[in-house]
Amino acid sequence: MLVLNVVAMLLGIGIWELVTAVGVVGLPTPVAVFDQAVASIESGLLISDAAASLARVLAGFVLGVAVAIPVGFLMGWYPTARGLIEPYVQFFRTIPPLAIIPLAIVTMGIGEVPKIFVIFLAAFLTSVVATFQGVISVDRTLINAARVLGAGDATIFRRVVIPASTPFIMVGVRIGLGSSWATVVAAELIAAQSGLGFRMQQGQLYYDLPTIFVSLITIGILGLVMDRIVIAADRRLTAWQEKA
Repeated sequence: MLVLNVVAMLLGIGIWELVTAVGVVGLPTPVAVFDQAVASIESGLLISDAAASLARVLAGFVLGVAVAIPVGFLMGWYPTARGLIEPYVQFFRTIPPLAIIPLAIVTMGIGEVPKIFVIFLAAFLTSVVATFQGVISVDRTLINAARVLGAGDATIFRRVVIPASTPFIMVGVRIGLGSSWATVVAAELIAAQSGLGFRMQQGQLYYDLPTIFVSLITIGILGLVMDRIVIAADRRLTAWQEKA
């Protein structure tokens, strides 16, 4: 699989070089982007911008998932909680987190809080729905069999519901991760003094396409690495499912 990934990357770079060779207007060459990446690393800008964006994503994403999972379990396990919470979840799901950025900036200022808040919201909404769907999708036969064997609600929840819901939860986590990166870039485009989104905006102002490409590629690499970490955690948590 790793070999195929490397081949795919090399093929993509080759196509990119070919497109620029035939004279596509404005598109920087891979060499120009590489040179800009080296210059940005040497100046420290790329490292500081990547660290700023990564810190915001991790803070909002971890908070969102940490809140979403218990809320999703609560909604799925208790009909009363579902009736009280689900309307709000569905209401905010129809509002893109990006649309809340101006309101968050006005009410929370232009510091780190509004950026982390909108990332939290993006991660929370996807993860809570996935967790809720996982709980209500648990095979009722498994629950009834556990009750017949004398298991109480706590045991059923711990030994049946949580393992059976884990694949759904991890799907929500992966989607929430992508939403978090999309949201942080948009937030940094609107109000930030550092970060990859901010650097892309600066590149746009000066028509510096290599800088924009460097930021885009860095976002893609960081997102890919984080996604692979989530996949590894998913495989470990659902090892029982693979063995079956």
